[in-house]
Amino acid sequence: MAPEHGWTAAATLGELAGAVLLLAVFVLTQRAVRAPLMPLSIWRTPNLAAANVAMALLGAAWIPMWYFLNLYLQQVLGYGSFAGGAALVPMTALMMLLMVGVTGRLIARFGPRPLIVTGLVVLAAGLGVLFTVHPHGGFVTDVLPDSLISAVGMALVFIPATMAAIGGVAPEQGGLASGIVNTTYQIGSAVGLAAMTAIATSQGAGALDDPRALTHGFRAAFIGAAVVALARCAARPRHPPHARARA
Repeated sequence: MAPEHGWTAAATLGELAGAVLLLAVFVLTQRAVRAPLMPLSIWRTPNLAAANVAMALLGAAWIPMWYFLNLYLQQVLGYGSFAGGAALVPMTALMMLLMVGVTGRLIARFGPRPLIVTGLVVLAAGLGVLFTVHPHGGFVTDVLPDSLISAVGMALVFIPATMAAIGGVAPEQGGLASGIVNTTYQIGSAVGLAAMTAIATSQGAGALDDPRALTHGFRAAFIGAAVVALARCAARPRHPPHARARA
């Protein structure tokens, strides 16, 4: 709605107001019923709120990077849909390998917080380097190294932030805490993508027949996502003394 009508348009403001109203109704309902779907007391758990902020902003930085990098490959460099997707396989493979084989060991040694901070800085660095893409760039020189840097950052953040969210809750609330943090990541991804799309469009990404304007818009989105990732460092969650032992 916002990209077509603007953020101050009546339709956009109406949708935002409706979303706030529905959220308020949900909170009031959860306070009133005997067996709430989400007991509000869970938010008093140490680190849960901060970890959810972390995941929301992580999604708001990572998903726009993935989206606009694919658009850059297809709309500027001329890749087909299959080739554009295949170009992102190295980034995906590296991220999965790090999550499965490395991140757990690092959590056991250092705890979640240092990894979250380091990962967000690395993710922001990868996004910052993507700001240098240009209309005549190439996969090996411009896309591959930048995407791999971003993948390292994502791998260092996602699992530690999830563990920080669920590490302090009672065992019977572990599933609820996990559901909350994953939902928060999805919401952050959607809101971040909408915001970065608005930024990219305002900076020229709507000119589909002009590679230079497209690139300028995509670069603005990369920088916006990098700012989001760095802003997350100011809200890094703390972990209780027993979190490392659980990791």
